[in-house]
Amino acid sequence: MSWPINRSFWLLALLALAGFAGAAHTVGAQQQTPNRHQTQKPAPAKPATPNTKPLGPKQAAAAQAAKLEAAGPSQIGPTTIARFAYMIDAQTGAVLLAKDADKPMAPSSMAKMMTVYLLFEDLAAGKLKPDTLFKVSDRAYAITRGVHSSTMFLELGAEASIADLVQGIIVVSGNDASVAVAEGMAGSEESFAERMNKKARELGLTGSVFKNSSGWPAEGQHVTAHDLAVLAARTIKDFPQYYHYYAQREFTYNGKTQANRNLELKSVPGVDGLKTGHTEEGGFGQTTSAIRDGRRLVLVLNGLTSMADRAQETARLIEWGFRESSNTTILRAGDMLAEAPVWLGALDKVPLVIPTAVQMTTTVGQTAQPRVVAKFDGPVPAPIAKGTKLGTAAITFPDGRTVEYPLEAGTDVPKLGIVGRIAAAAKHYLFGWLS
Repeated sequence: MSWPINRSFWLLALLALAGFAGAAHTVGAQQQTPNRHQTQKPAPAKPATPNTKPLGPKQAAAAQAAKLEAAGPSQIGPTTIARFAYMIDAQTGAVLLAKDADKPMAPSSMAKMMTVYLLFEDLAAGKLKPDTLFKVSDRAYAITRGVHSSTMFLELGAEASIADLVQGIIVVSGNDASVAVAEGMAGSEESFAERMNKKARELGLTGSVFKNSSGWPAEGQHVTAHDLAVLAARTIKDFPQYYHYYAQREFTYNGKTQANRNLELKSVPGVDGLKTGHTEEGGFGQTTSAIRDGRRLVLVLNGLTSMADRAQETARLIEWGFRESSNTTILRAGDMLAEAPVWLGALDKVPLVIPTAVQMTTTVGQTAQPRVVAKFDGPVPAPIAKGTKLGTAAITFPDGRTVEYPLEAGTDVPKLGIVGRIAAAAKHYLFGWLS
């Protein structure tokens, strides 16, 4: 009887040991931390719904239509799912789209356009050169470490050239590059922000306050879609020699190549800038410019909920702007708008001409006539040199804007000789007295 009992005992003991080992193995597996140099393939996520097929063209169009129907109306132009929107024709200044364009919003990385404007300004003035070096401080390095932050991968304590930093800001939206530039140009980011706000006032950005060079969330920092469009248009106009950086599609630095976050550079004809942005507070935004056949549009969107919506709305509205409106030249350079009387001149009147061409933006198929009023003081004493400014032309466009243009003398008017002056003076006083 002893043998079966002993065999059972050892069998039970073996089974117990096996069970303990299995339990220990299970506990060990739950506590184990994978080596950080290894990669583990995650388990496939379960679909939220049984149907995970991508939407077809009709379904996608229907979904987009539903979003637009639910979105609030624009004050000017078509409906958009963006919370804030503004589009202008850069040549004429005509407003094609406006939705809460003067309400404050978080700028995110679109604030970097002001940092770049000041950088371009110092480059153009010769205060900085492409090979000027700025050192990477603790602050510049720390802003991209430990958090989700765009970076050009600057190294702590290293020096980077302006040529690289400008690409780091524009192409890959590097927050580290922005701080390095601010500190290099102004000594501190706080001092640089003061310069940003001073320039904003000079450019007429009445609804914007900048607190830092990168657009990093900060209390009291805000811009408007209107102001960003003005800043973009001024950047293009004031610094054509540097604007090409905004069209650059990728940038390699420190062994890492990154693509420009402006996806429309590749997908929408004519797009050549400017800046994307995203923060939790402000959502997804983008300032875009496109040129076709010499005509340039500038579009600002902000407050979108995804990168896909940002890309889709940008492309849709740029196409709408070019398709549904066009520019017409209403006055050519040298056109005469009025004649001013001349005092003691070889001619009784001098033609007043506009020195630059004037264009007007209208909806395709629409014919609208602007109102032109010439303003000048007369009679104008001779001699008069051709090109002398003698007045202004106030032109009121169909959208209600009134813009003033200079009026210049269209020809030289020499002064009369002594005999002619006596005769002209006598004629004036005689007929003036009789009247």
